[in-house]
Amino acid sequence: MAAEQGSIRVSVWRSKPQAFETFEAPRQASQTVLDVVTWIQQNADPSLAYRFACRVGMCGSCAMTVNGRPRWTCRTHVDRALDGGDTLEIAPLRNLPVIRDLATDMSPFFEKWVAADAVFAPSTDREAPMAPILPENPRRQIADAGIECINCAICYAACDTVAGNPDFLGPAALNRAWTLVNDERDGGQAERLEALSGHGGCHNCHSTGACQAVCPNDLNPTGAIAGLKRATVRAAFRRGG
Repeated sequence: MAAEQGSIRVSVWRSKPQAFETFEAPRQASQTVLDVVTWIQQNADPSLAYRFACRVGMCGSCAMTVNGRPRWTCRTHVDRALDGGDTLEIAPLRNLPVIRDLATDMSPFFEKWVAADAVFAPSTDREAPMAPILPENPRRQIADAGIECINCAICYAACDTVAGNPDFLGPAALNRAWTLVNDERDGGQAERLEALSGHGGCHNCHSTGACQAVCPNDLNPTGAIAGLKRATVRAAFRRGG
């Protein structure tokens, strides 16, 4: 373990009594926010609830709100999170129900993927030969730009439209739908574009770019949603309104 370098003041959200609780945790070199949360749970209060798995930025399950910004806690160093301040504030992700303390219920987030019809619909059966899609294909390149989403819900937590309109499908589901709109093998385009045009669909987005600003994988859900707006309008004209 790295040598201690003093202590750090940490305010952690507790679901009971729905308030922040303050801890003093040891300060260490190359320390992540997840390291701090783990130290508190293992040394100060074993009842603290939180979620994590891989610790290397692959699963996204450790996402929390750190000093007001949704982040992967396993990849966020304490020095960066403090940004010159003296207190680390850790809370659950916004826009999701809290199960307990720092752990949120991801069900509404994934239900939006279903509502956005963000599931590949095969256009052929399994007996048909695989359709070749070349890397230089322009639509393939557009799809490739959005496929590294790991469902961490950080963009969802940052979205003010979701905060004001719980029915809004959210950046992650719409980003996934955009990758499918640009997949030439997909056979569910008409149904998908109709779903994306409806209540809570892509046209609710205010295009403020908060989702793009916080995405740990540098994806651009704002650009994906803009593409969906264009695609759904074209589809409406083809249907005659």
